[in-house]
Amino acid sequence: MTEKEIIDKVKTVENIGGMTVNERLYMCGLTDEFDRCLKEDKNKADFILKTIGVDQDSIIKILQNQENK
Repeated sequence: MTEKEIIDKVKTVENIGGMTVNERLYMCGLTDEFDRCLKEDKNKADFILKTIGVDQDSIIKILQNQENK
């Protein structure tokens, strides 16, 4: 999935700010893409999290937790 496709998916969801990270990923249809990127492409996983509005401190924790698994 390209960065543009990711951005386009996120733009279709309203009131994303009040959702959890998992809810945001699900509502945007990005759960599978994000899970794949966590294993194969950390930079893209970071991009997805930023695009859905996750703050930088939380992004760092999410990516570090994945590395510890």
